[in-house]
Amino acid sequence: MAPVLEKQLPGAADNNNEDEEGQNLWTEILSEVSTTSSSKLPSGKNILLFGEDGSGKTALMAKLQGTDHNKRGRGLEYLYLNVHDEDRDDLTRCSVWILDGDLYHKGLLKFAVSPQSLPNCLAVFVADMSRPWTIMESLQKWASVLRDHVDKLKIPPEDIREMEQNMVKAFQEYTEPEDAAQSSPQRRAPTAGEDEAVVLPLGESTLTHNLGIPVLIVCTKCDAVGVLEKEHDFRDEHFDFIQSNVRRFCLQYGAGLIYTSVKEEKNLDLLYKYIVHKMYDFKFTSPALVVEKDAVFIPCGWDNEKKIAILHENLTTVRPDDPFEDFITMPPVRKLVHDKEINAEDEQVFLMKQQSLLSKQPATPTRGATESPGRTTSGSPRPAGRAGQPNMTSGSPMAAVKKPDPNMKAGAANEGVLANFFNSLLSKKTGSPGSPGSPGSGAVGAGVQGSAKKTGQKPGLTDVQAELDRMTRKQDSMVSANNVPPPTGNEA
Repeated sequence: MAPVLEKQLPGAADNNNEDEEGQNLWTEILSEVSTTSSSKLPSGKNILLFGEDGSGKTALMAKLQGTDHNKRGRGLEYLYLNVHDEDRDDLTRCSVWILDGDLYHKGLLKFAVSPQSLPNCLAVFVADMSRPWTIMESLQKWASVLRDHVDKLKIPPEDIREMEQNMVKAFQEYTEPEDAAQSSPQRRAPTAGEDEAVVLPLGESTLTHNLGIPVLIVCTKCDAVGVLEKEHDFRDEHFDFIQSNVRRFCLQYGAGLIYTSVKEEKNLDLLYKYIVHKMYDFKFTSPALVVEKDAVFIPCGWDNEKKIAILHENLTTVRPDDPFEDFITMPPVRKLVHDKEINAEDEQVFLMKQQSLLSKQPATPTRGATESPGRTTSGSPRPAGRAGQPNMTSGSPMAAVKKPDPNMKAGAANEGVLANFFNSLLSKKTGSPGSPGSPGSGAVGAGVQGSAKKTGQKPGLTDVQAELDRMTRKQDSMVSANNVPPPTGNEA
């Protein structure tokens, strides 16, 4: 019996072809979607910012954000950067967490960094160039804070080793940019033969403190270099020493270094490009910059000990291994002396206060009243003499008395005679009270000594008092007889 052949309908073949075409179409769509999704900018990237209070952390990130944010937050501050991929017209946001300069708030890092988000983080340590004596201490402090927090996350050891190996690989695979003129932030495409590139071994001091995440050191306020030179006598040697220490710190953590200035808008665009390059693998074409002391840029993987040793050639008064704080010292604080304004008291009020004070004090003889012969206690109405009279140097009081001018008035003549007499007593150096030949001897001297005992005064002062009383009784006769000298104590 002959085999029976099945008759195939003419429309069956067309249906099979349509099914195959439909499957191919869906495969192309799925492939395109997967390719597009893989090329999109990743989300969930974080920047961790550490630094002292007043170092310019918030102002720096606000400038990169394109806003004028002058308010400084407390605790843990949050900002974000808009990242735009021009090639694929894609946009994403990069979170920025700014930790307060007070160590009291370091516990807030748990809200910014978790075991899942740590691989997507970039650590930025901010150093204040306007206060260079605090740079190394600040960097060591904040690196220790981040290390302690990473250790508390309890990430599996195998994951930590993988992150550390990625850091080592990124450091070793650094190559000089080929096209420095191109600056568009496009995604970097892997080149052929990149895996076969020669990998050089790390130096002894390179990545000895591997945190497992990229690290960037940003020195802010570099416009203060001129102020340090003018006001604090900083020289090129100081800045080379600072740069040498900071670069050696960068080698230990595998970090990049950049000097910036928000005031002069220096290296801000370069900083943004380098951040998106490290976070999103954008193509980066800027070479290292080490010529200008206030605009240094050293990408991660470029530096080594030999390149740092070039700075040591300019060090003359300090050695490279000397303690940082011994050479970069804080200048003495200059205190501004403000003169206090003193309001003058009213003259009448001042005089009334003095009058009340004098009225309360007891009437005690002063030193001048007991020592100066011109001050007497006999209550004589005649003044002791006028200021400005010449001192007489005659040995005898009577010889020192000049004859009064006949044209002078009686009062004025008497005052001149008294002034000359007392001046001669002040200049007299020989003789003692009560001795022979001195005023006050004899009966008058005895009387004076008796009165001195009653009043408690010295005998020398009582002689003067007796002489003054005798001369006041004879003043009329002395004026009339101008040519007759005053009588002595012996004639009395």
